[in-house]
Amino acid sequence: MNLKNLKSLFTNNGCKKIYVKTLAPNDNSKNQVYFGGNFEILNILPLSEITTEEAGDWNKERFKAKINFSWLNDDGNIIPAPKAQLILYPKYPEVRFSGFLSGCQKPPSELMTQRLADRLLFFAVTKTGTVLGYVAGPDSEIAKEFKSEPTVSEHGVFAVIELPQSANNREVLLNELLRIYQLGWITSKRLDSIGNILPCRSPNCGGYTLEAELGITPNGYSEPDFMGWEVKQFGVKKFENIKSSVITLMTPEPTDGIYRTQGTEYFIKNYGYADKMGRKDRMNFGGVHKTGVRHHLTDLEMQLVGFDQQSGKIRNTNGRIALIDKNDNEAASWSFASMLLHWNRKHNKACYVPSLSETTGDRKYKYGNNIILGTGTDFQLFLGEMAKGNIYYDPGIKMENISTKPKIKKRSQFRIKSQFLPNLYKTNEIIDITNK
Repeated sequence: MNLKNLKSLFTNNGCKKIYVKTLAPNDNSKNQVYFGGNFEILNILPLSEITTEEAGDWNKERFKAKINFSWLNDDGNIIPAPKAQLILYPKYPEVRFSGFLSGCQKPPSELMTQRLADRLLFFAVTKTGTVLGYVAGPDSEIAKEFKSEPTVSEHGVFAVIELPQSANNREVLLNELLRIYQLGWITSKRLDSIGNILPCRSPNCGGYTLEAELGITPNGYSEPDFMGWEVKQFGVKKFENIKSSVITLMTPEPTDGIYRTQGTEYFIKNYGYADKMGRKDRMNFGGVHKTGVRHHLTDLEMQLVGFDQQSGKIRNTNGRIALIDKNDNEAASWSFASMLLHWNRKHNKACYVPSLSETTGDRKYKYGNNIILGTGTDFQLFLGEMAKGNIYYDPGIKMENISTKPKIKKRSQFRIKSQFLPNLYKTNEIIDITNK
């Protein structure tokens, strides 16, 4: 194996970047492989599930995250490692890689069981979400070549080698948004799951119309929308006023609480209220819910259970975002594990596009030239903004036909004012795509 052949193997499997970790003696199967002192690695690796493991007599409190990992051998064969996982220790914080030899038929045990400095661990993510790994000894040909590799950048503890097809993703996105800006008014539309164009008539069609122009079809998994970028539109009254708008960051359903155990209908009847516009036989559950404030209509208070605002760290792997009623019942909650799974991977590279809407006659949208780009995030930054009240829960849940055949619409929204977006990302840019 040499570096050229390894790059070709990764490229042929649809990988866009290679991440390289120079292994310390402690980076082995017994002690696990250190992947960083924060959760940045979750921005790179697609996770299938995150579970919690509370502190006991023999273990430290931690999250466990499953990944679909396989080794590449010198012949280019792919060898699955079915028990590979990431261990996330939130109190440090720290991430380690483990289980990469267990259950694997021909693993690189000779290199990964010993305490040997300067081994190189290469890994990359394929287009199907599999993580491919390769390890080389410190005196190997590939290790010597890597030392003189000219196109290496850094991501946390990893060196990064850009593969050819990934170099211009940012440029492609901005060029597409410039094309869409130059179209002017666009009739509201959306795509179905196989790419057919359909009409869109609801108030939230601004996002669907932009996605349709970009060729983004609806998907049920938490992957970025367009060439590694999460693309979101937000309505403005003037294109110049992009710092005073409200943006919906994500819309996850609660994972626990009365909302789940007793059902949405029970939840609305207990915590909802009669429609404020006087529409009969209807109840709503809405309003801005901020951390530490009891809402005057729902009588619920948003709390961050297991998050230490002072240090900005998760202190409890069983932590959650919770709506608590006056009797200390948990009306609804979102586990940190479920939110972490969604946030880091999907929002690591995010693009926010302002839009104007025309609602008289046929619904139309026009998209602006000042684009907000955010790169490098962490779920603990999200929680920090929630603790300050800058991110809040603003649901749009309703139940109609209550007395006959109840019809429920669910929409749980976590929102932020655009002026606070820089607090969520390590790098935040406002780009005029007409002058880039």
